[in-house]
Amino acid sequence: MTAGTQATVSEWVARALLESKISIIFGLQGGHIQPIWDEFTKKGGNVIDSRDERAAVHMAHAYSEVSGTIGVALVTAGPGVTNVATGVANAFKARVPLLVIGGAVPRPQRGLGALQEIPQVDLMKPITRMSETLLQPEELPDALVRANSKARGLEGVTAPGPVFLEIPTDVLRAETTWTGSAMSVLSNSPIQCREPNQGQIMAAVDMLWDAEKPLIIAGRGARGQSQRVIDLLDSSGAAYLDTQECRGLVPEEHCSFVGAMRGRAMAEADLVVTLGRKLDYQLGYGSRAVFPKARFLRIGESDEELRDNRVGDGELKCSIEHACTALLHESGKTRTYRHHSWVKALRTGHVKRSDALSLKMKCAEPGSDGLMHPHVLLAELRKFVDDQTIFIADGGDILSFARICVPARSYMDSGVFGCLGVGLPFAVGAAVARPGQKIVAIIGDGSFGFNVMELDTAVRHDAKVLFVIANNGGWNIERTDQIANFGGRIQGSELAFTDYAAMARAIGLFAARVENPSDINETIRQALGNLPALLDVVVTRDAISPDAGSGLPGVPDFQALGSWDREEQKLNKHEN
Repeated sequence: MTAGTQATVSEWVARALLESKISIIFGLQGGHIQPIWDEFTKKGGNVIDSRDERAAVHMAHAYSEVSGTIGVALVTAGPGVTNVATGVANAFKARVPLLVIGGAVPRPQRGLGALQEIPQVDLMKPITRMSETLLQPEELPDALVRANSKARGLEGVTAPGPVFLEIPTDVLRAETTWTGSAMSVLSNSPIQCREPNQGQIMAAVDMLWDAEKPLIIAGRGARGQSQRVIDLLDSSGAAYLDTQECRGLVPEEHCSFVGAMRGRAMAEADLVVTLGRKLDYQLGYGSRAVFPKARFLRIGESDEELRDNRVGDGELKCSIEHACTALLHESGKTRTYRHHSWVKALRTGHVKRSDALSLKMKCAEPGSDGLMHPHVLLAELRKFVDDQTIFIADGGDILSFARICVPARSYMDSGVFGCLGVGLPFAVGAAVARPGQKIVAIIGDGSFGFNVMELDTAVRHDAKVLFVIANNGGWNIERTDQIANFGGRIQGSELAFTDYAAMARAIGLFAARVENPSDINETIRQALGNLPALLDVVVTRDAISPDAGSGLPGVPDFQALGSWDREEQKLNKHEN
């Protein structure tokens, strides 16, 4: 089939995907998209069919994160599209490039009240970088080129993210010729680097090397640039904080890593350098209430990573790779390594707190109900998480504990959208992208319920994942909030201590329920030899997680955390 021949639009879509080296997509069957589904699989493509469209998008999200290519989801019209809204919104907030192709009613039936008709493009516009309908068959090449560019953060959009393209079924069946120059329109070709001018680079060098208490905070835009960020830390002597977006970018053993001293580092820094990181709620929106002494040097490739909430005192609009290379090159001409006693003190504090946490985890007492503390589970689980493990955390309480207690070089969680239910589909998507790599997902029992039937998907597609369910019989962050702040009126926050292992065995997984802490280690070993596997570990409701203790569940007025909110109120009162 060559570019000059006649073929259906569905054939050209399948060919474009495969020519772009996209041989795996995610989706759920439906008549409106059956022509693409058939052509893609007929030509050798593989569709990972999920049990819910939302889960399909979560899988495509994780696949994109792990593989570094655009993730693709294929869903039918109407409820197929509305079901993906949460997954698309999550990818939008996370700035993950996805292509969601949705079916649509045939053009002759538009506006007549057709089966599964809904204004899908309008629905998707606020949560995508592009949302369009393909009404003319010959416009397919241009539409796919545009979708790829916008998903990757080009063509004037502010950042990478998901795009939505709906194609009416009659258009899929229509024949046309390919009018583009190449069919590899979704290829992950290198992006042309933007070049900051020499004056901006030198100003950035001066800011970083003249600072007494420099702090570098990395985000999504720095992913894949581990060595360059480490080189910049080694040269500048700055302190370093990671975030959920880039866990593992810099190993915790590095002398600049001060994660356990996050609050003090933010409060005392006189310069904050953001590398591909938005100033969202996790960074106090860049407010002077959280960073009272800091100037900001903002480095990023998109406007969202440069100018949200607080414009920098300096700015480099370029890739993190290019920025680090330029800063190191120019500083090497005139600057030398600066020893910062502040950074050394932070690092000493970080090590002391980390060691204390490790000891605390091993010695954690059971709750008043006699059930084990989550620390005990995580202390055992972390023994099996090495630098090659993809570690996924999903939930409320257990995510809060796991984020602090389990170091990981490759990490995903519910993200800035707080999207519960991602753990199971994320793990399946990661396993499809990296077969043979160890993948461990720890999931709260509440979050697990969102996508529990994707265990069936894991079995059918042989996704080698260890799922660990932290079963505390409730939505425990909310339960804790109700006890502390709502007169102890517990409503809708307790669940049964359901036997999820029995459920998993019925679906076909190796599964075990663990109630005795002494059984955890050996059961994990057995499970890792029989993947996919699920461990249902019963833990106490009495444990107060870091997020629960921070005031996050109460949703303060000005900041996400209680302490930051109090400082923000003081600042506002002083300024007014």
